[in-house]
Amino acid sequence: MLLKMTMFYLHFPPHRLKKVQASSNLYSTGIMEVLMCRHKALNALGHVFVSQMQEVVSSLSSDSAVRVVIFRSLVPNVFCAGADLKERALMDNTESDLYVHGLRSLMTQIALLPSPTIAAVDGAALGGGLELALACDLRTAAHSAQMGLIETTRGLLPGAGGSQRLPRMVGITQAKELIFTGRRVSGQEAQEMGLVNRAVEQNQSGDAAYREALHLAREILPQAPIAVRMAKEAINRGVEVDISSAMAIERICYARVIPTRDRQEGMAAFIEKRPPCYTGE
Repeated sequence: MLLKMTMFYLHFPPHRLKKVQASSNLYSTGIMEVLMCRHKALNALGHVFVSQMQEVVSSLSSDSAVRVVIFRSLVPNVFCAGADLKERALMDNTESDLYVHGLRSLMTQIALLPSPTIAAVDGAALGGGLELALACDLRTAAHSAQMGLIETTRGLLPGAGGSQRLPRMVGITQAKELIFTGRRVSGQEAQEMGLVNRAVEQNQSGDAAYREALHLAREILPQAPIAVRMAKEAINRGVEVDISSAMAIERICYARVIPTRDRQEGMAAFIEKRPPCYTGE
């Protein structure tokens, strides 16, 4: 199995994990996990893997029941090793360009998901693997995780959005240093530079970042789903334009929240001094 989306605490038999490459199930809580488990290739982004990921992400984009998406790996000590260099070595220039375009499209798909997304980095996230994490809204990492855009060490540059997303997160000079040198940073260093939101000590089961991602997702869940989605849209669209245009975007997003039942519920709960019960309507 290369990729799977599944429910909390749902265990699949080993034979199914090997044969089924992609499927989806929604948690009753509204949290969706995308599990990457291409063990032998360390979750390298090969053609099949990318195609299945695109299919999975596409299905998530239209599912209003999904409130938070967590991307994680089932391969020990690895989040994603990046591009599949064995496949890449067999491509001519045209094929290589199309391949990278597919990677870039996948990362854009992830970035455009309406619900908040969290990358749980419990191991190495290199090249395209870090670009996948960068495409998510939030990132958690184990202190022992290793992250880096290492493309320049392979005669390349980040081509799946990394050269654009990293500077927006850590600043231009910091991003230039990391990309020019191909340097890898630990989860703790990544938190210090603003690359990840939360960094934690790794645990014995090797899933500390995932557990922290669950904790973060559960902090998001009680909030009004439409309001969270509109906040994400306002932020993402607003940072790309001048402040006046950004204010107009905020107004549009705010206007879409006003007529919702959730807004009415939020006001009623405040007046009645009780926790709100949001339904996403």
